[in-house]
Amino acid sequence: MNLLRDLFDFFLPRTCHICGCRLRDSEEFFCVRCVESLPRSLYHHSPMNPMERRFAGMVPFVRATGHFIYSRNSRLASAIHDMKYRRFPNVGRRLGEIVGSELLSAGFFDGADVIVPVPMHWFKQARRGYNQTDFIARGISAATQLPVSRSLRSCRAHKSQTSKTLAERQANLAGSFRVADPDALRGRGVVIVDDVCTTGATLRTLAEAVMAQVPDCRLYLLTLCVTI
Repeated sequence: MNLLRDLFDFFLPRTCHICGCRLRDSEEFFCVRCVESLPRSLYHHSPMNPMERRFAGMVPFVRATGHFIYSRNSRLASAIHDMKYRRFPNVGRRLGEIVGSELLSAGFFDGADVIVPVPMHWFKQARRGYNQTDFIARGISAATQLPVSRSLRSCRAHKSQTSKTLAERQANLAGSFRVADPDALRGRGVVIVDDVCTTGATLRTLAEAVMAQVPDCRLYLLTLCVTI
């Protein structure tokens, strides 16, 4: 088995999705040095942090954070691009494991019961082949032992959010989400997981849909990355 792996690594070496260096046997998708250098927001240490201020007074939530700072031309952005568009969904799983482990030790998940990835419309998922937020949720679940629930649905396709204002994004998303299994969320601490928070329109629209159908649940809003 080790011989086959060594041969595979010789002809198709595993490389870091950030710096491009060759990975060691103990490393997966990212080298240790790049994992340590990822730009953490540290928002989870601060009450009413910039992420929470995006949703304050709009939807009720227990905690909210975006774990890594995202900028379009950063090296992290290239890894996110690999995850979303170059068929490397397990990059999201690995990043989810990192986020889940770091936030678990900080108490972010205290009182949480279930992880819910932001759903993708079936047609878009069929074209891409996967929903990257589902892989992120799997990674967080592996680190926290919280189960993943796929009880949310995207019930209406919408246009790309890129280059739209906040108002345009919200209008674009109106009526896009519903809770397919409300009983799975009733009375529970629900961690809604997305990949990147730019304006917060997606999380806000989804949170509003959840609270409309399951008003007794408690929401935690978590994204892999957040823009500043």
